[in-house]
Amino acid sequence: MNHRVAGRKLGRTTEHRVALLRNLSTQLFANEKIQTTLAKAKELRPFAERLVTISKRGTLHARRQVARHIHDRKVVSKLFDTLSARYDQRPGGYTRIIKLGPRRGDSAEMAMIELVDSEGSEAVEPAEAAPPKKKKKAKATKKTSKKTTKKPAEKATKKTAKKKTAKKKTAKKKTTKKKTTKD
Repeated sequence: MNHRVAGRKLGRTTEHRVALLRNLSTQLFANEKIQTTLAKAKELRPFAERLVTISKRGTLHARRQVARHIHDRKVVSKLFDTLSARYDQRPGGYTRIIKLGPRRGDSAEMAMIELVDSEGSEAVEPAEAAPPKKKKKAKATKKTSKKTTKKPAEKATKKTAKKKTAKKKTAKKKTTKKKTTKD
């Protein structure tokens, strides 16, 4: 039993793993949404949420604690100015993990981790409501394409039937020629 063993090693040394989490969290706060493997996303979540919680204090000491892990000054200022104000009334749960399915090359389970209540996630929802009008048009084109596909299919069956009868006739001619030459 693995009592008191928390976290994933991700196949890396401690220094490499910490550097990975620092880089992922920097990109998460800069872009507010990143795509990575599910295991990395699950490890990143508590790391990044801890940094947001520290940034909500707003003190110089908190800024230095966050700057220990995030080396980009623009991202640190964004975290303290915009993100901490956004999550001021929220008692935790600043990130969301969405499973994306397996990666094509090695079938690794992929996930998207994003900040909750970000501008990018709000803009996606209204765009999803608009496409049903386009789907109706697509259905109409499918109906017309079905009608056109039936006619060539019928022609193709007629052509294959003609080819089969032509092959039978040539086969008969060859057998009759062989019989006449033997006589």
